[in-house]
Amino acid sequence: MRFENKKAFFNYEILEKLEAGIILKGSEVKSLREGKGRIKEAFARIEEGECFIYNFYITPYPASLEKPAPMRKKKLLLGRAEIKRLNRKLEEKGLTLIPLAAYFNKNGLLKIEIALAKGKKLYDKREKIKERDVRRDIERRMKQG
Repeated sequence: MRFENKKAFFNYEILEKLEAGIILKGSEVKSLREGKGRIKEAFARIEEGECFIYNFYITPYPASLEKPAPMRKKKLLLGRAEIKRLNRKLEEKGLTLIPLAAYFNKNGLLKIEIALAKGKKLYDKREKIKERDVRRDIERRMKQG
């Protein structure tokens, strides 16, 4: 099961991608394995030398006695040096950390792909839409012959 943040590529210019582990409760993992999660509104932040993900919605597992809050902040597992490096970049350039995807790797562990990104301006988004429309139009005409 893979959860993707497709809007991230439209709203942000992706500069660098990283893979991080995440700390979850058992019932959250079960729920994610069933495909009941949403990463669209999520973002990451570095606080006191640790990285956390916010707004990663995980539907509570129905058969569980312990039901953690679906929108609670979850800790990401990154190395200390990597967190320091990211923090320096975030402070100096006005960048942000956003999750691109959440997936289970071949060992069955949930991984979060986060990216160091810069927000696009409205005119950049419009330019991207124009390019896509022109490309589609050309392909349509090529097919018609």
